[in-house]
Amino acid sequence: MKASTLAYKPVGTVLGIAGGMLAGAVFQQVWKRLGHEDEAPGATDRDRTWGEVLLAAAIQGAVFSTVRAAVDRGGATAVHRLSGTWPG
Repeated sequence: MKASTLAYKPVGTVLGIAGGMLAGAVFQQVWKRLGHEDEAPGATDRDRTWGEVLLAAAIQGAVFSTVRAAVDRGGATAVHRLSGTWPG
């Protein structure tokens, strides 16, 4: 394993945690605007339809994937600028 990859591991872990928190906040705001509700339906929410539950899950997955990719890419770019080596 390359040294740059090993050095990036702790940075990637911290960025992953921060990205997850950011993605959760972004999803809540998106859901509030789309669903006009404070909370998205959970899979076991008895009072929600299949469509509502699956739509919420699809939007949440898209938001989390996009935020994670942006955070990971930004972290890798920052490490590259600082060290001159691309991690991974």
